[in-house]
Order: sequence, then structure tokens, then C-alpha cells
Amino acid sequence: MKEFVYVMQDPQGNHARPAGEVVATAKKYTSKTSLWVKDKSYDLKKLLMVMGAPINKGDEVVIRVEGDDEEACAKDLKETFDRAFKG
Repeated sequence: MKEFVYVMQDPQGNHARPAGEVVATAKKYTSKTSLWVKDKSYDLKKLLMVMGAPINKGDEVVIRVEGDDEEACAKDLKETFDRAFKG
């Protein structure tokens, strides 16, 4: 299992366009991907779940990746979060 912490940079917090980018990235891989906000998890391959995650600027979230291609998937997701939610 791979995981990393992301601190929301976007002043708008979580919203549709960057959430869609993250979901598209997660769907490229076979690994199970999840977004953890406090103690609740959201499936990173389901857009409505990701968009419904209550994340505001400055909030820390944990992204967990588990599967055969977890290393590449985690790296790609980290880059996507950094790019998509940079504000």
C-alpha cells in the first residue's frame, strides 16, 4: 500500500473540474484508490463521491493506493492533486 498526505491549496476547496481530473487519473489504474477526509473514505474512481468530500482550503487529506500498479498510480495521483488543486 502507498499513501500520501495532501493539503488543499485551492481557495475554493474541492470542486468539479479538479475532482474530475483526479477521478480520470485514478481510473487509468487497476489499483484500489481512496481519499480519506478525517475518518471517512471516498472512492477516487467515483466522481460524485469525490465531489461530495468536504474539503476546504488548508484541510489535510490522505490518499491511499493499493494494488499491482500502486507505485505508478500514487505518483500520478500526487502530481494530479498538485496540479489540479493548486488554486
